[in-house]
Amino acid sequence: MARAFVFPGQGSQAVGMGKDLAEAFSAAREVFEEVDEALKDSLSRLMFEGPAETLTLTENAQPALMAHSLAVIRVLEREAGIALERAAQFVAGHSLGEYSALAAAASLSLADAARLLRRRGQAMQRAVPPGEGAMAALLGAELDQAEAICAAAREGHEDEVVTPANDNGGGQVVISGHKAAVERALAIAKERGIKRALLLPVSAPFHCPLMEPAAAEMREALATTPLHPPKVPLIANVTAEEVRDPLIIRDLLVRQVTGLVRWRESVQNMAAKGVQVFAELGSGKVLSGLIRRITPEAEVFAAGTPAEIEALVKTLG
Repeated sequence: MARAFVFPGQGSQAVGMGKDLAEAFSAAREVFEEVDEALKDSLSRLMFEGPAETLTLTENAQPALMAHSLAVIRVLEREAGIALERAAQFVAGHSLGEYSALAAAASLSLADAARLLRRRGQAMQRAVPPGEGAMAALLGAELDQAEAICAAAREGHEDEVVTPANDNGGGQVVISGHKAAVERALAIAKERGIKRALLLPVSAPFHCPLMEPAAAEMREALATTPLHPPKVPLIANVTAEEVRDPLIIRDLLVRQVTGLVRWRESVQNMAAKGVQVFAELGSGKVLSGLIRRITPEAEVFAAGTPAEIEALVKTLG
């Protein structure tokens, strides 16, 4: 039975994340200590104690989510003797979760993943001045509908950007761009009978062409970061296809900053390749909910706490 390990993206962070793992397992504590050292910052204290508004900052949330996911991986390896390359046939992550997936599969070192995500968060935040960009969720919309809505919102405003950013599946598409264009798209979505259309509380318009300055910065950062072939193939966000070549992975990570996160297609592709079990490792259960809507026949597990890891270990055998 084929399995995939998947890793959450921004929005899954919460104060207290990883604290019970650190208290229960030395392997988890070592991950948090290594990330703190790499960043020269007590990120673990922020994860465990908050405040929430500081943890939610993009430059903190991104490495924090990766650290929690990698703590789960280390506990599975060290405490349960479960090696990723034997337990899973694929890895995938939602946006920043792609870095977690690559670190889990030993393509990136833990320290490099932490440093890259801190820089990625800062670069994405710098790319667009506060208040100029926005993101919105279209619930009850498919990708082709969202593309048509964005095209309509750009008519007569060709200098403004609005485009699908995340095709999350289950009738959930997130759009991103200039705030005025996103607001026009929301009005058009409601006119066209989309079930719900709402602005998201995010600090920048991720995964759209406005992020090009951040993509350029990540191209520079990734150029000097060692990447190795992952132990199992990565299903990449921007292609929804499997990849193991480090040169291609490096390019895809750059393209991902401005590109569409093809999560629906990624899950469908893994299912088509025989994946019947998906395990979401880290904070929250956002991806688990999306996967259940995309492939209702799949078994889905979320593991971020000691009890959840224990339950997952039993299923992994």
